[in-house]
Amino acid sequence: MRHIAIVGSGPAGYYTAEACTKTFGENARVDIIDRMPVPFGLIRTGVAPDHQSIKAVSQRYDAVSLGDNVRFIGNVSIGQDVSIAELLSLYDAVVLATGAPNDRTLDVPGDDLPGVIGSAAFVGWYNGHPDHATLSPPLNGDHAVILGNGNVALDVARILAKTPEEFAGSDIARHALDVLAQSSLTQITIIGRRGPHQIAMTPKELEELERLERADMQVSASDFPPVAEDAALEPGLRKSVGLLRTFAGRDTVNKPMRVTFDFFAMPVAVEGKGKVERLIVEQTQVDEDGHLAGTGEQYAIEADMIISCIGYRTPPIEGVPYDVDHGRFANQDGRIEPGLYCVGWARRGPTGTIGTNRPDGYDIVERIASDLASGVTDRSGDSGLDALLNERGVAPVYFSDWQRIDAAERDRARDGAPREKFTTVEDMLAAAHGEDAAR
Repeated sequence: MRHIAIVGSGPAGYYTAEACTKTFGENARVDIIDRMPVPFGLIRTGVAPDHQSIKAVSQRYDAVSLGDNVRFIGNVSIGQDVSIAELLSLYDAVVLATGAPNDRTLDVPGDDLPGVIGSAAFVGWYNGHPDHATLSPPLNGDHAVILGNGNVALDVARILAKTPEEFAGSDIARHALDVLAQSSLTQITIIGRRGPHQIAMTPKELEELERLERADMQVSASDFPPVAEDAALEPGLRKSVGLLRTFAGRDTVNKPMRVTFDFFAMPVAVEGKGKVERLIVEQTQVDEDGHLAGTGEQYAIEADMIISCIGYRTPPIEGVPYDVDHGRFANQDGRIEPGLYCVGWARRGPTGTIGTNRPDGYDIVERIASDLASGVTDRSGDSGLDALLNERGVAPVYFSDWQRIDAAERDRARDGAPREKFTTVEDMLAAAHGEDAAR
């Protein structure tokens, strides 16, 4: 019997568990451990609430959890309730699938002023993550500035720009929906250090912006290279650049909100007395080899809030080698050290789509199978973990408990919404045990 522990219940964790069941069959016992009482990680609290079709992939993870040889074990914190060293003593292999939930820091003067918010916190706020549910974004101003030229920046802009009616069918947290409904924002500026040819935005997300009821898109035509140069781009990027060109080429629409793309602009400082008041940026240029350089010319953008969407980092775990430069666990093709592995963003950094984690998970299980092929171990696995947690008074949440939370969230949903998430661990645990949680 092979006993495998997976730390993290997001896509990378579940695809790895699926691969374990296919590779080892009935000879595997897999425990998926998460500090939250609820599974699915990024699917639940990272994917935009109005992207329900993407969230539907969790049904595949349901099937994995309902198998006979996979357990979800929530409400267990690594480092607090059990250490990595202890897991390595209990399991044949330990796989870290913790993702990259921490924001990459902006690292400019003034980035600690109130009103500067990381995208992990802001996305967690509108998605109801317990770590961020109490965030109070300053939406009572006129202008929000978003730093970054990827899909997260577009998600944030779209959420800020939508009318309450446009959230129909989404699972946005009620507290966020109520605050956004009272927002006084009329301007959103999306800042990119490079130009349109270097964006990481997909056509789908740009098309969603174009369909917003109350927001008009603006791009300066002078930011684009000659149209002929678009031909060398990858097809998806070429389509995205084409959409940006349409934003630049049309007449201004009389809508109450304006979303402006400001390219070739590098943040150098945040200024304000006691809170964000303006962002100072330096104009940039990109040479033929793709190298970025500042021009020395600076200008100010008045701002009431700045949301930084410039990337994520995996949080370190005591005793696990860490690659500080790349914000992930130090690894060689997913191997960290004997018996210890990593997958997903914890392995490669915050790149790729949800689907990218599937081949990643299958690849690491092949490596585990190869590493274990020549050896026989006598690890206690699940029974050993259960005994250890019981001895320490830790009460895990199992998949059947999650199903009660899931049912309770669906029962309390507002009209047209798929669910209303519990935003505190206490309420999740109450629902897991069949108690009346706060409504």
